[in-house]
Amino acid sequence: MTTKYKSIFFDFDDTLWDTFHNNKECLKEIFADYHFDRHYDSFETFFQIYMPYNLSLWAKYRNGEIDRQTLIIERLLYVLRPMGITDRAYILKLNDDFLQRTVNQSRLIPGAIELLDYLRPFYRLFILSNGFREIQSQKLQHAGMTSYFEKIILSEDAKIQKPHKEIFDYALKNTNSRRNESILIGDSYEADIEGAAKSHIDQIWYNPENLPYKTVIPTYQVRSLDEIMQFL
Repeated sequence: MTTKYKSIFFDFDDTLWDTFHNNKECLKEIFADYHFDRHYDSFETFFQIYMPYNLSLWAKYRNGEIDRQTLIIERLLYVLRPMGITDRAYILKLNDDFLQRTVNQSRLIPGAIELLDYLRPFYRLFILSNGFREIQSQKLQHAGMTSYFEKIILSEDAKIQKPHKEIFDYALKNTNSRRNESILIGDSYEADIEGAAKSHIDQIWYNPENLPYKTVIPTYQVRSLDEIMQFL
């Protein structure tokens, strides 16, 4: 194998672990168990309100506009407030229930394990994620992925989120990796691709919906994980 890369940094959520469908399944359980149908006519109605707002909060969290606690409370408060629920303790308890349910989900992005099996003999593999510390390790373990990675680099440890340059510098330093010998694989154009590019790290954009790029032309772009094998 001929490649200049030695270290590969993977985003986790929606790059390897199918966050969208796993979280949707857990929210469907929450919706039923907590009887949210007393206000919402269907789970899909509830989800279509929750998800866009949740994504907007994650964008603010990445950009340092809100902290973790605000993200956790506001994403649930937004859908609970119309039901007359505003109690902070209740919301935090509900969030804990939701997060614990997520760690038991194991739906992966198609081809994730096959790609890791292919890469592991040739590269040092790392996770670089904005996800929460106590949850990401459990999700990795439950998905049978822990052994593939030398180290998990989280924004909570770096004290800054992707796409900021500092978290990429932190990741390189804490894995003893060289910038010009590293590449990042991720699904988020803003967090992963723009962030890595601004840090002068090559990128592979996992872009299954074939969305248009904006300011940065990704080093590589794929619509399925198995396509990555032709580059690495």
